[in-house]
Amino acid sequence: MSGPLSHIRVLDLSRVLAGPFAAQILADLGADVIKVERPGVGDDTRHWGPPFIAGKEGGKGDAGYFLAANRGKRSVQADLATPEGQALVRALAASSDVVLENYKTGALAKWGLGYADLAALQPRLVYCSITGFGQTGPRAGHAAYDFMIQAMGGLMSVTGEADGYPGAGPQKVGIPVVDLMTGMYAAIGVLAGLARRAETGKGDYIDLAMLDVMVGSLANQAMNYLVSGTPPRRAGNKHPNIQPQDVFPCRDGHVVVVVGNDGQYAKFCEAIARPDLAEDPRFVTNGGRVQHQAALLPEIIAALAADDMAGWVQRLEQAGVPCAPINTVPDALADAQVAHRGMLVHLDHPTAGSLPMVASPLRFANAPVSYDRAPPLLGQHDEEIRREAGG
Repeated sequence: MSGPLSHIRVLDLSRVLAGPFAAQILADLGADVIKVERPGVGDDTRHWGPPFIAGKEGGKGDAGYFLAANRGKRSVQADLATPEGQALVRALAASSDVVLENYKTGALAKWGLGYADLAALQPRLVYCSITGFGQTGPRAGHAAYDFMIQAMGGLMSVTGEADGYPGAGPQKVGIPVVDLMTGMYAAIGVLAGLARRAETGKGDYIDLAMLDVMVGSLANQAMNYLVSGTPPRRAGNKHPNIQPQDVFPCRDGHVVVVVGNDGQYAKFCEAIARPDLAEDPRFVTNGGRVQHQAALLPEIIAALAADDMAGWVQRLEQAGVPCAPINTVPDALADAQVAHRGMLVHLDHPTAGSLPMVASPLRFANAPVSYDRAPPLLGQHDEEIRREAGG
């Protein structure tokens, strides 16, 4: 046994990112994840490129997008619209602990593969349905993608440069953050369902909506509005509640400064050779700094223009002031701390050879995360899975 979920089997009927990402989390934790894909086509994200890895006989392989969310799984092909495909899913569900799916509301029930159908075969099943808008409500039947939900859920209204500044306008986050958060909530929900099942012996049904996840993740921005009645606005990199927290230009680039309390602010002022800013009554408290940031920030910008990025990072770190350079993705992956934590792993892929992948951030003392399978080729495990299902 390896991994805390090594006793769990997951039937992954999901596609694109939110569901597959949830299933990958469970696979990293040791679960046996069976990914059911459309014959000859597979998950849409296999084709979302470039870039692509090497395929069979030197041809085009799977896209990087697919590889990011499907390691640790076995792939079997089945057309769920056919009696044969439906029979395979039922046979697999009967020996599974978890089902993940992200079909449109009612689609799987139409084929006899809904929660009620599969729970009749396996009452201990934890069945998680992921949709854009949930199983009920006026938008329940609508399709959704991450970009849409970032817009509808309020995230883009608080992301991007403020009006009146160069480049002003709403922006999406640079990763599909709603899909990823939905995947994490799905994994959390599944684990909660399994924990409850251990007490009751019964499975459960989880109705998870991307829009619900987005609204539930507005956090301080939502509460700022609910407490004040003032809608949050785009503020670029400026934190709405804590200052100074921003991206500041220096002589050869930019540095992120994250002052979190009044003590850190005093240290910051000392480090930039402006102790007078710590004594100014407008800036002594965080509330004052937020209120008077239009006066404070130009003073900080002028001070930071005196040195290079590396010099400021070193000086501020020595002073105990949180700060960071703005790394590229290659810079981040090459960071000494990232390397020390083992955040890159290499898996043996059938066509690409040694495949580098970003590891799980979870670390267990007694049941370590393991990486036993690279993302599968389409239908790579057809024979063995059908054999296990009795087909």
